[in-house]
Amino acid sequence: MTNLKNKTILITGGSRGIGREIALKCASEGANIVIAAKTAEPHSKLPGTIFTVAEEVEKAGGRPLPLQVDVRSEESVQEMVRKTVEKFGGIDALVNNAGAISLTDLESTPMKRYDLMHSINARAVYLCSQAALPSLKKSTNPHILNLSPPLSLNPKWLKGHAAYTVSKYGMSLYTIGLAEELRDHGIAVNALWPRTTIWTAALSMLLGEEGKKGARTPEIMGDAAREILKTPSRELTGQTLIDEDFLRTRGSTDFEKYACVPGAELMPDLYV
Repeated sequence: MTNLKNKTILITGGSRGIGREIALKCASEGANIVIAAKTAEPHSKLPGTIFTVAEEVEKAGGRPLPLQVDVRSEESVQEMVRKTVEKFGGIDALVNNAGAISLTDLESTPMKRYDLMHSINARAVYLCSQAALPSLKKSTNPHILNLSPPLSLNPKWLKGHAAYTVSKYGMSLYTIGLAEELRDHGIAVNALWPRTTIWTAALSMLLGEEGKKGARTPEIMGDAAREILKTPSRELTGQTLIDEDFLRTRGSTDFEKYACVPGAELMPDLYV
């Protein structure tokens, strides 16, 4: 395992939820954290901005760089990379966490919503990876980590929300393809997905407080992501990993600590 101290980790969608948790876990080891997200001003319903997370990163022991970024824009992404390299000298890991979701069927999905999901999910993985590539090639332990699921052609995962599923599967397909493409450069490309639903403010808006019983906290995803990024890049690539399963390979046995309501029956996430 390698150390994250002074490593530069760029996280899209880092202002709340799983992205914030990954930022804080890596910051606790002294990493430089780029919090790249669209939220610079407080949201009316969702907590957290790039600046509040930057303060938390500093308190946790990391060096923050908050950047307002639109991952749909090539110009915005290029500027994100430029400012990161200017501030920290390079990039060691890119975490493609930004996402858009709409679990709607063919009849209920406006093309504007379809385009949003595909541009923020699949397209942004490709765009951000391409922009970060020159810097990643110079790192001694370079990683790209995509927050996307294992692939399954079981129709139940496509029925009713094909637009969303295809956008997330696109991220996983890029994981497998780019891992092979970048193998000779020693750049690891992996995907990470939760075994259970993860309780975030956004999920609270979707499910209400009742949904909290079957969920885990984002901390489990933060721990899993940190362990992936600490793994030598040539030893782990091209994998679509599940948080709990991966942490078990690293010796973790206590998963009750992640439960929002200890002892409650957990709700499996989509695609698991």
